[in-house]
Amino acid sequence: MQRSLIAFVLAASAVAALTGIVAAKDEAAKDVLPSGSVSRAEGLEAWKRIEAVVTHPRCANCHVDAKAIPIWTPAGETKPRPHGMNIHGGESRIGTEAIPCSTCHMTSTQANEPAPSPPRAGIDWQLAPVAFIWFGKSGAEICAQLKDPKRNGGRDAAGLVGHLRHDASLSGFIPRGWAPGAGRSTPPGTFEDHVKDMALWGAAGQPCPN
Repeated sequence: MQRSLIAFVLAASAVAALTGIVAAKDEAAKDVLPSGSVSRAEGLEAWKRIEAVVTHPRCANCHVDAKAIPIWTPAGETKPRPHGMNIHGGESRIGTEAIPCSTCHMTSTQANEPAPSPPRAGIDWQLAPVAFIWFGKSGAEICAQLKDPKRNGGRDAAGLVGHLRHDASLSGFIPRGWAPGAGRSTPPGTFEDHVKDMALWGAAGQPCPN
Protein backbone atom coordinates (compact mmCIF):
# COMPACT_ATOMS: atom_id res chain seq x y z
CA MET A 1 0.00 0.00 0.00
CA GLN A 2 2.78 2.41 0.96
CA ARG A 3 4.73 1.60 -2.22
CA SER A 4 1.63 2.23 -4.28
CA LEU A 5 1.11 5.58 -2.57
CA ILE A 6 4.76 6.62 -3.15
CA ALA A 7 4.53 5.56 -6.80
CA PHE A 8 1.33 7.56 -7.18
CA VAL A 9 2.90 10.67 -5.63
CA LEU A 10 6.00 10.39 -7.84
CA ALA A 11 3.87 9.88 -10.94
CA ALA A 12 1.70 12.87 -10.03
CA SER A 13 4.79 15.02 -9.50
CA ALA A 14 6.23 13.97 -12.86
CA VAL A 15 2.95 14.75 -14.61
CA ALA A 16 2.76 18.15 -12.90
CA ALA A 17 6.35 18.98 -13.92
CA LEU A 18 5.75 17.85 -17.50
CA THR A 19 2.54 19.86 -17.64
CA GLY A 20 4.42 22.92 -16.43
CA ILE A 21 7.12 22.50 -19.08
CA VAL A 22 4.52 22.11 -21.84
CA ALA A 23 2.61 25.18 -20.60
CA ALA A 24 5.84 27.22 -20.47
CA LYS A 25 6.73 26.17 -24.03
CA ASP A 26 3.27 27.13 -25.26
CA GLU A 27 3.53 30.53 -23.61
CA ALA A 28 7.05 31.09 -24.93
CA ALA A 29 5.89 30.24 -28.47
CA LYS A 30 3.46 33.18 -28.23
CA ASP A 31 6.29 35.52 -27.20
CA VAL A 32 8.76 34.67 -29.97
CA LEU A 33 8.73 37.04 -32.96
CA PRO A 34 9.54 36.05 -36.57
CA SER A 35 13.23 36.19 -37.36
CA GLY A 36 14.11 39.39 -39.22
CA SER A 37 10.90 41.19 -38.23
CA VAL A 38 12.84 43.59 -35.99
CA SER A 39 15.57 45.94 -37.20
CA ARG A 40 19.14 45.76 -35.91
CA ALA A 41 18.74 49.23 -34.39
CA GLU A 42 15.63 48.14 -32.48
CA GLY A 43 17.44 44.98 -31.44
CA LEU A 44 20.34 46.99 -30.04
CA GLU A 45 17.91 49.19 -28.12
CA ALA A 46 16.34 46.04 -26.68
CA TRP A 47 19.80 44.77 -25.75
CA LYS A 48 20.53 47.96 -23.79
CA ARG A 49 17.52 47.22 -21.60
CA ILE A 50 18.50 43.53 -21.31
CA GLU A 51 22.03 44.57 -20.32
CA ALA A 52 20.67 46.80 -17.56
CA VAL A 53 18.82 43.77 -16.17
CA VAL A 54 21.52 41.10 -16.42
CA THR A 55 24.24 43.34 -14.97
CA HIS A 56 22.05 44.35 -12.02
CA PRO A 57 23.33 42.80 -8.77
CA ARG A 58 20.01 41.01 -8.29
CA CYS A 59 20.71 39.03 -11.48
CA ALA A 60 24.50 38.92 -11.58
CA ASN A 61 25.41 38.10 -7.97
CA CYS A 62 25.17 34.33 -8.49
CA HIS A 63 26.81 34.32 -11.95
CA VAL A 64 30.36 34.14 -10.60
CA ASP A 65 33.61 32.51 -11.65
CA ALA A 66 35.17 29.19 -10.65
CA LYS A 67 36.13 30.54 -7.22
CA ALA A 68 32.41 30.05 -6.40
CA ILE A 69 32.18 33.01 -4.02
CA PRO A 70 28.62 34.36 -4.29
CA ILE A 71 28.23 38.13 -4.26
CA TRP A 72 25.91 39.83 -1.83
CA THR A 73 23.78 42.97 -1.88
CA PRO A 74 21.86 42.96 1.42
CA ALA A 75 18.64 44.87 1.96
CA GLY A 76 19.30 48.59 2.16
CA GLU A 77 22.55 48.39 0.19
CA THR A 78 23.27 48.88 -3.50
CA LYS A 79 27.00 48.10 -3.69
CA PRO A 80 27.80 44.38 -4.19
CA ARG A 81 30.33 42.66 -1.95
CA PRO A 82 31.33 39.04 -1.25
CA HIS A 83 28.57 37.15 0.54
CA GLY A 84 28.70 37.59 4.28
CA MET A 85 29.50 34.78 6.71
CA ASN A 86 32.31 33.53 4.45
CA ILE A 87 29.87 31.59 2.27
CA HIS A 88 31.40 29.44 -0.50
CA GLY A 89 29.58 27.65 -3.31
CA GLY A 90 31.94 24.68 -3.27
CA GLU A 91 32.66 22.41 -6.23
CA SER A 92 28.97 21.51 -6.46
CA ARG A 93 28.08 25.24 -6.62
CA ILE A 94 25.07 24.50 -4.38
CA GLY A 95 27.07 25.45 -1.30
CA THR A 96 29.97 23.72 0.39
CA GLU A 97 28.87 20.23 1.16
CA ALA A 98 28.64 20.96 4.90
CA ILE A 99 26.65 24.20 4.47
CA PRO A 100 24.49 24.15 1.32
CA CYS A 101 22.85 27.36 0.12
CA SER A 102 19.53 25.82 1.17
CA THR A 103 20.59 26.14 4.82
CA CYS A 104 19.24 29.69 4.62
CA HIS A 105 17.75 30.04 1.11
CA MET A 106 14.59 27.92 1.30
CA THR A 107 12.97 26.41 -1.77
CA SER A 108 9.55 28.03 -1.55
CA THR A 109 6.95 29.82 -3.63
CA GLN A 110 6.09 32.05 -0.70
CA ALA A 111 6.68 35.77 -1.11
CA ASN A 112 10.12 37.11 -0.21
CA GLU A 113 9.02 38.87 2.94
CA PRO A 114 10.10 40.20 5.25
CA ALA A 115 13.62 41.51 4.62
CA PRO A 116 16.27 40.84 5.80
CA SER A 117 15.20 37.18 5.57
CA PRO A 118 17.25 35.35 2.89
CA PRO A 119 15.42 35.50 -0.47
CA ARG A 120 13.65 32.30 -1.51
CA ALA A 121 12.79 30.77 -4.89
CA GLY A 122 10.63 27.95 -6.16
CA ILE A 123 13.70 25.99 -7.29
CA ASP A 124 16.75 24.93 -5.31
CA TRP A 125 19.21 27.73 -4.64
CA GLN A 126 22.61 27.41 -6.35
CA LEU A 127 25.20 29.36 -8.28
CA ALA A 128 24.93 29.52 -12.07
CA PRO A 129 27.38 27.26 -13.96
CA VAL A 130 30.88 28.70 -14.34
CA ALA A 131 30.36 29.08 -18.11
CA PHE A 132 27.53 31.52 -17.36
CA ILE A 133 29.74 34.03 -15.54
CA TRP A 134 28.27 37.53 -15.72
CA PHE A 135 29.54 39.28 -12.60
CA GLY A 136 32.28 41.76 -13.49
CA LYS A 137 31.80 41.27 -17.24
CA SER A 138 30.99 44.12 -19.64
CA GLY A 139 27.65 44.28 -21.41
CA ALA A 140 29.30 43.41 -24.73
CA GLU A 141 30.93 40.34 -23.18
CA ILE A 142 27.64 39.15 -21.69
CA CYS A 143 25.88 39.78 -25.00
CA ALA A 144 28.38 37.58 -26.86
CA GLN A 145 28.00 34.93 -24.17
CA LEU A 146 24.19 34.93 -24.26
CA LYS A 147 24.09 34.33 -28.02
CA ASP A 148 26.67 31.53 -27.84
CA PRO A 149 24.95 28.11 -27.40
CA LYS A 150 28.19 26.77 -25.91
CA ARG A 151 27.88 29.27 -23.07
CA ASN A 152 24.10 29.62 -22.67
CA GLY A 153 23.00 26.04 -22.13
CA GLY A 154 22.65 25.19 -25.83
CA ARG A 155 19.81 27.66 -26.48
CA ASP A 156 18.95 29.60 -29.62
CA ALA A 157 17.06 32.92 -29.48
CA ALA A 158 13.69 31.19 -29.02
CA GLY A 159 15.23 28.90 -26.43
CA LEU A 160 16.29 31.88 -24.33
CA VAL A 161 12.71 33.16 -24.28
CA GLY A 162 11.56 29.65 -23.43
CA HIS A 163 14.09 29.56 -20.58
CA LEU A 164 12.55 32.70 -19.08
CA ARG A 165 9.03 31.27 -19.27
CA HIS A 166 10.10 27.89 -17.89
CA ASP A 167 11.88 29.51 -14.95
CA ALA A 168 8.78 31.63 -14.28
CA SER A 169 6.57 28.51 -14.33
CA LEU A 170 8.66 27.22 -11.42
CA SER A 171 8.63 30.56 -9.56
CA GLY A 172 12.37 30.54 -10.17
CA PHE A 173 15.17 33.04 -9.76
CA ILE A 174 14.48 35.17 -12.84
CA PRO A 175 10.99 36.57 -12.11
CA ARG A 176 11.86 36.75 -8.41
CA GLY A 177 14.63 39.19 -9.28
CA TRP A 178 11.84 41.75 -9.44
CA ALA A 179 10.27 40.56 -6.17
CA PRO A 180 13.20 40.13 -3.77
CA GLY A 181 11.43 41.53 -0.73
CA ALA A 182 11.14 44.98 0.78
CA GLY A 183 14.30 47.04 1.05
CA ARG A 184 16.14 45.27 -1.78
CA SER A 185 16.84 46.96 -5.11
CA THR A 186 15.39 45.47 -8.29
CA PRO A 187 16.43 45.47 -11.96
CA PRO A 188 14.77 48.11 -14.18
CA GLY A 189 11.40 47.35 -15.78
CA THR A 190 9.44 44.18 -15.13
CA PHE A 191 9.84 40.48 -15.86
CA GLU A 192 7.33 40.79 -18.73
CA ASP A 193 9.32 43.73 -20.15
CA HIS A 194 12.42 41.50 -20.05
CA VAL A 195 10.65 38.70 -21.94
CA LYS A 196 9.51 41.15 -24.62
CA ASP A 197 13.01 42.62 -24.96
CA MET A 198 14.53 39.16 -25.28
CA ALA A 199 12.02 38.36 -28.05
CA LEU A 200 12.84 41.65 -29.84
CA TRP A 201 16.59 41.05 -29.53
CA GLY A 202 16.20 37.52 -30.88
CA ALA A 203 14.07 38.58 -33.84
CA ALA A 204 16.71 41.20 -34.72
CA GLY A 205 19.40 38.49 -34.92
CA GLN A 206 20.78 39.00 -31.39
CA PRO A 207 22.94 42.05 -32.27
CA CYS A 208 25.67 43.03 -29.82
CA PRO A 209 27.35 46.41 -29.30
CA ASN A 210 30.77 46.81 -30.88
